Amino acid sequence: MDLGLKEKVAIITGGGNGIGAAACRRLAAEGARVLVADVNLEKAQQCANEIAKSGGVARAVRADVTDETSVQSMVESAISELGGLHILVNNAGFTRDMRITKMSVGDWDAVVDVVLKGAFLCTRATIPHLSEQKFGRIVNISSRAHLGNPGQANYSAAKAGILGFTRAMAMENGRNWITVNAVAPGIIGTDAVTGLPHFGKIKENAEKTTPIPRIGEVEDVAAAIAFLASEGAGYITGEVLHVTPAGVIDK
Repeated sequence: MDLGLKEKVAIITGGGNGIGAAACRRLAAEGARVLVADVNLEKAQQCANEIAKSGGVARAVRADVTDETSVQSMVESAISELGGLHILVNNAGFTRDMRITKMSVGDWDAVVDVVLKGAFLCTRATIPHLSEQKFGRIVNISSRAHLGNPGQANYSAAKAGILGFTRAMAMENGRNWITVNAVAPGIIGTDAVTGLPHFGKIKENAEKTTPIPRIGEVEDVAAAIAFLASEGAGYITGEVLHVTPAGVIDK
């Protein structure tokens, strides 16, 4: 199935590894030209090199999504090096888990700034270009954690905020043929998750209790991102797509 992504230009923040890297690979495989943006330039370059070896087109750039100047430079790089801008995937984020009584202001700010401020700055810098051409796709990466998880007050709040931000941006920008949607993954086997000391227990629990007896893979999330970025999703906006088996999001 042709998703209509050939020759489209996509920026993926946090594209150096995990879900972001999988999204870069998937969009490039669909024919998009990809800017792999990450605060870790080495990781971004590794992903871009992998795409190039597979016959795709990708460039790597160091980008701090909490810094306005860095974000503007990232957008300009996509336009000058890849010839345009059509898709933005706001994926950058990380966890810093602990109970609220042990969470410092720095722990809170670090997570919320990357997830929420980052999405704000990247979207604000991208919208003028998408509006001018009367076409755009923005996909924000939330998480099942938007429902709340113990020990993740900062992350849960940030990912819940992404959903409100998504709705607001969808309503603001639909008239310019820009869609804005969110993807909310459940438990995904990223390096961060598989490296946890209790990963074996997480995997066993998923296999026993979920309707689809496995944990998710980064490619599962990348497929959802690719769909929402596609021509086929042109009449979907302001929505959240949970990438997790039915029933799990209610627990």
